[in-house]
Amino acid sequence: MVVGGGTAGWLTAAYLARFLDIADRAQIEITLLESPEVGIIGVGEGAFPTIRSTLKFLGVDETRFIRETSATFKQGIRFNDWLHAPEDGKRHRYLHPFEPPFYTEGTSLVPYWLLQDEATRPSFAEAVTIQNRVAESRRAPKRPGEGAFAGPLNYAYHFDAARLAQILEERALELGVTHLTGLVTDVVLAEDGSIDHVVTREQGELRADLYIDCSGFRAELIGKALGAPFKSVKHQLFTDRALACKIPYDRPDAPIESYTIAAAHAAGWTWDIGLEGARGIGCVYSSAHMSDDEAADVLRTYIGHDDYSARIIPFEPGYRERQWVKNCVAVGLSGGFLEPLESTGLVLIEAAAGMIAEFFPHNGPVDAPAKRFNELIVARYENIINFLKLHYCLSRRTEPFWRDNADPASIPERLQELLDAWRHRPPNRFDFILDLETFAFFNYQYILYGMEFRTDLSSGRGDFPNVREAEKLFARIQAFGQRATEDLPAHRDMIRAIHAAA
Repeated sequence: MVVGGGTAGWLTAAYLARFLDIADRAQIEITLLESPEVGIIGVGEGAFPTIRSTLKFLGVDETRFIRETSATFKQGIRFNDWLHAPEDGKRHRYLHPFEPPFYTEGTSLVPYWLLQDEATRPSFAEAVTIQNRVAESRRAPKRPGEGAFAGPLNYAYHFDAARLAQILEERALELGVTHLTGLVTDVVLAEDGSIDHVVTREQGELRADLYIDCSGFRAELIGKALGAPFKSVKHQLFTDRALACKIPYDRPDAPIESYTIAAAHAAGWTWDIGLEGARGIGCVYSSAHMSDDEAADVLRTYIGHDDYSARIIPFEPGYRERQWVKNCVAVGLSGGFLEPLESTGLVLIEAAAGMIAEFFPHNGPVDAPAKRFNELIVARYENIINFLKLHYCLSRRTEPFWRDNADPASIPERLQELLDAWRHRPPNRFDFILDLETFAFFNYQYILYGMEFRTDLSSGRGDFPNVREAEKLFARIQAFGQRATEDLPAHRDMIRAIHAAA
């Protein structure tokens, strides 16, 4: 039984129904219980490229998904003013694209870029991938007629979270999931501490072998009933509130950005997401460094007017170290939430759903996979914390929020060890264990070198003799990037073509 709807509930239910093929297995039933009184929080409306594989696995049509969720393409995140605040008319920005750096067998361009003159070399993302130029030119990552969930460049989506939940609900029901509406009023435990049954206002008592808690921050099962402790990481990740709104475009044909804009401010950052018919904008901030009124001023200044309605979304950055307890598994906000940066909330839902499917207890104790599940999900949270902290701790901004983030006492020990190592070599695949990671080594490279982190290879310059070959590759990337901007359609035009195809 899945308790709770929204993206977490419906994605998990649909994924399990598809993976376990319940339509042809009468012995397995999946029921989703959704409260009629609890809405979708919808923190953030962006995804990571893994969402394409998930939607494809579920059998969701990409064209329909884009049309019905007002979706657009997301090719990465552009960070404005994270290195330093605007000063004397100078501003800093860099792109974290989804496409990995260009690589040929035996030749990595990263050391050759690092050995170039810092004063004249292009930005890292501009030098090593064509996606930088494509995204900055507001082009789409694919052309009309290309296959579903495929294209010449890696991509994810921006979308309306409530509409995504509706599509996932429809697909889950098609796959055989039973939908019940009811408000949980009590959770009754058995003698061994597991959940015996839940009591609902509308449906009475409901029993299941395995309960999946997708009840959001309320954590009705894993938190309130089973008492799984919550581990706060507010001493490392300081943001704990978001002020969010949607505003229309100035005109129907306004260009759509091909990335999320993350613009730093004095005590956090502001997201700017381009959907098909509106922009989703939100001010993320630390309540210890900025008041709600000050955050409202930041949002108003960013938008340029006050003709909108915003809502405050408080959150505690952290997670539960035991997310599978007895016969209950937490997925989504009930298990934890860090912050909206890099769209990790949805990625963690995808990861949890996939692991539950693989670990599904067809026989033996229901909680037999709990230990391994908890080890894997906790490792993933901890590694994401390192990645998110990386964005903040390299800043040279002087406001208290940013100085506190640069304080070594707030930097996780593992991240500090990696930073020390990366002063002498770039990140590589052996720094990370793939099954425990959301982000690859090259994602770290984009953040590190976007924030002008220095990896000193000067003493080993002779170990990289293929300078001419590297220069040719750099030139080819620039040429390919120019050709791609000419061949790929404008982002708005591609979205219009998809809607017109209906």
